[in-house]
Amino acid sequence: MFSKETYIRRREELKKLVKSGLLVFFGNNESPCNYPNNAYYPFRQDSTFLYYFGQKRDGLVGVIDIDNNQECLIGNDIDIEDIVWYGSVDKVSDMAAQVGVAQSAPMKVLAEIVATAKAQNRKIHFLPPYRHDIKIQIFDLLGIHPSQQKEAASMELIMAVIKMRSVKEPQEIEELERAQTIGYKMHTTAMHLTRPGLTEKYIGGQIDGIARSYGAMNSFATIFSQHGEIMHGNPSMAVLEEGRLALCDCGAETVNHYCSDHTRTMPVSGKFSQRQLEIYSIVEECHDYVLDVAKPGVKYMDVHFDVCRLMTNRLKELGLMKGDTEEAVRAGAHALFLPHGLGHMMGMDVHDMEGFDQRYVGFDEETQPMLHQFGTNALRMGRRLEEGFVVTDEPGIYFIPALIDEWKANGHCAEYLNFDKIETYKDFGGIRLEDDVLITKDGCTFLGDVRIPIRPQDVEACMAENR
Repeated sequence: MFSKETYIRRREELKKLVKSGLLVFFGNNESPCNYPNNAYYPFRQDSTFLYYFGQKRDGLVGVIDIDNNQECLIGNDIDIEDIVWYGSVDKVSDMAAQVGVAQSAPMKVLAEIVATAKAQNRKIHFLPPYRHDIKIQIFDLLGIHPSQQKEAASMELIMAVIKMRSVKEPQEIEELERAQTIGYKMHTTAMHLTRPGLTEKYIGGQIDGIARSYGAMNSFATIFSQHGEIMHGNPSMAVLEEGRLALCDCGAETVNHYCSDHTRTMPVSGKFSQRQLEIYSIVEECHDYVLDVAKPGVKYMDVHFDVCRLMTNRLKELGLMKGDTEEAVRAGAHALFLPHGLGHMMGMDVHDMEGFDQRYVGFDEETQPMLHQFGTNALRMGRRLEEGFVVTDEPGIYFIPALIDEWKANGHCAEYLNFDKIETYKDFGGIRLEDDVLITKDGCTFLGDVRIPIRPQDVEACMAENR
């Protein structure tokens, strides 16, 4: 948790942005796995609640009454039965004081506060809920059906929160750098362990253990797979095979819930083949290009399409693509190999604030998502970059057999794709290289003190250390 003054300042700024009404921030509740007392799913507080109220305990709601300049932390104190099993925790009044909130109240008071505001025809602001228990709570308080709550959420509050959370404070950058340090340990462990005969599940389990032992948890479900062409290939019981590539996409959350997100691709045998190096070098060049051009004022959508052009040109040199580069990219032919966007916002959420709708987080009035084209419709970040943004840089090349078959059968973009040559890569898998980048005053920089090995020779050297 940051200083009390941090949360006071944030709430004061928020009040100025939203201007009037009652703001209600729902914290998260415990999520049992297969019976009530088996809290197998680790508790994770809502990120926006953390941003303004700082407290990690379950069963809390933060209220800001802008019109009357009052704040209240609402929640029930833990009773003796829970103390016996889980230990003592601070009273809600103490937690309120720790973050500079003057008032606290039991949960039953929330209904009275909301009812009074409704009777006065005041605006009640809440954010789009993503948990079903919170949707039920909102239904009970406001009478809005869960199916209508996303549309009923406050656009004024959404835009204010996005404005504040998008630009990272120095103390947030320090937390993000701590997450990078844990991410370094996770990825180098994967490189040390990866070899023929071990299972994907074993490597994935070792990676997850590092995240939990150095931080709070994984920032998302670890991806570790020989089938790198599957965007979210979670570890299976498949045995790692000689000659294959293993794609590792993982990250950690610090104890203060700031995230890392990196991807590396490594040869199971410990040495890249010539064909693997040819594709790897293209992804590497695309990745490095971003570092040269990303800076304040530049649209990330423009950077994405520049990467697509660069990738297309290099794939043409290998005989996998053909024709005019501009026309090929305009037609979306490159998306056979890159069916996702270049990156996304990062912070407390690994896809920062994505629950608010990417139309508002990664885009703005000037730059709107292009939803009509396969691949481009998965671009999560397109708006102009600003100093203090943290974004991912994650180009990739994938050979997805089912997608290749479908496009070939339909003749889709056939004038730009050499399907006969592409067919010979259907057993290749995929390569993705990803780093987290802080936008600075004049350009951008990596987060963290030590960079995870990314050059082919450095990946091979790291893999050789424990063999």
